[in-house]
Amino acid sequence: MSKRLMIVDDSNIIRNKIARAMDTYGLEIVGMASNGKMAIEIFVETRPQIVTMDLTMPEMDGIGCIRAIHALDPAVRILVVSALADKATAIQALKEGAQGFLCKPFTDDDLTAATGELLDEEEYD
Repeated sequence: MSKRLMIVDDSNIIRNKIARAMDTYGLEIVGMASNGKMAIEIFVETRPQIVTMDLTMPEMDGIGCIRAIHALDPAVRILVVSALADKATAIQALKEGAQGFLCKPFTDDDLTAATGELLDEEEYD
């Protein structure tokens, strides 16, 4: 059974770029959200095991969304994909439940490597 993935980013271009790159892992994309509020609704319906999460979005930012999703399912694997590269923001995201951080702009190789690490960690949890 393939892992379920939800992509959360306010940029349609980034959502599609992530979706194309994730084909490498045969992940089933169960939802795409343009803000944190929509992401929580999709998460409750689809229960993905993996989420890519932008931090700067309208309606609910990524930190708040990570906190809410992690409260719903502490086992979910969250990869933050954000242009906010400051250390304090990354640390905050990790404290709230994210397992990885990838800075924008990124290449497909960067994304697949970060996802691979997330999936490898999951295998050994």
